Amino acid sequence: MKTCEHVTPSICSLPLVEPRKLAANIDRNRESLVRYIEKKWVNHTSLHFYFMQDQPQLKGAENQLQAVRDAFKGWKALGIGLDFIEVARASEAEFRIGFTPGSSWSYVGRDCIDLVPNPQEQTMNFGWDLTTPYGRDTALHEIGHALGFPHEHQNHKAGIVWDEDAVYANFAAYPNYWDQATTYHNIIRKISPQDATGSPWDKDSIMHYQFDAGLILSPTEFQNAPLIPAPGLSDMDIQEALKFYPNNSASQWPQLTPFLSHKLDIMPSEQLDFIIEPDISRTYNIQTFGSLDTVIVLFEDDNAEPIYLAGDDDSGTDYNAKISLRLINGRRYYLRLRLYSAGASGEGGIMLW
Repeated sequence: MKTCEHVTPSICSLPLVEPRKLAANIDRNRESLVRYIEKKWVNHTSLHFYFMQDQPQLKGAENQLQAVRDAFKGWKALGIGLDFIEVARASEAEFRIGFTPGSSWSYVGRDCIDLVPNPQEQTMNFGWDLTTPYGRDTALHEIGHALGFPHEHQNHKAGIVWDEDAVYANFAAYPNYWDQATTYHNIIRKISPQDATGSPWDKDSIMHYQFDAGLILSPTEFQNAPLIPAPGLSDMDIQEALKFYPNNSASQWPQLTPFLSHKLDIMPSEQLDFIIEPDISRTYNIQTFGSLDTVIVLFEDDNAEPIYLAGDDDSGTDYNAKISLRLINGRRYYLRLRLYSAGASGEGGIMLW
């Protein structure tokens, strides 16, 4: 995970999370697309973070809190479409951050809300000083996980062949003391084994660990030399962030009008945003149609901040995403739709009625 001041650093240890079960007969290309996208947030979401200072065992010093704030600013400075807002109540936060010494980790993307709904539980931890160069990269790395990005060294396109015995021995020793399951989950395990999706391997990614010499058999250049990523966010990190979270303006978003279907002319991983301004207060239905894997999320505009109302994720299933909700005349709503994959026809649409 980027550069450090010593040879074998303490590194990020992700919580062990079982993959979401999909249908046994799902097409492998479809599965790969779902796995690649499923933990990402819909773009233009306002994400809230909270420091769990009210719990003594999770409390951090002010300079550590500021380092995390600076890391959020670093991601935002890329020009992404997400917003990060510090809040004073845990119940308002998607990201709840503690500073228990020893291990740094985060849940990945939407797992923060899907798997950790209890506002008294943290979703991210920092276990060492964040004011060093390595610490600053740690803060960027864990926030990268919270945005939905996995470990880059587990990219199936990396082609890394491990000396597995050496890897297990290395991470079982100081300073990580990992058991075999933790090492497998964070290093050996490949993500998205299908070749249909994913970006090329980026050995300089902020999401990449550094590795001592003697742990990698291939690529051969790292057999006798350590793999040490360059510091900071890489060019490919920036490209991936802007791919999933482009900062396009609301002035470009079409209106979703009752009883008029809108064709979904986008590629997998892309998102469409719609504005809904109901002229009558009543219960409305919003539904996709066609052979599509999508997630749709509805927000209400509250003084320019989008407030989550409802969502539906139909990825990997045989039904279409649908939201039924009472909408109020005079208010503005935003519908976000992200496409995982399209069926053989590649066609589909969405309708409000």
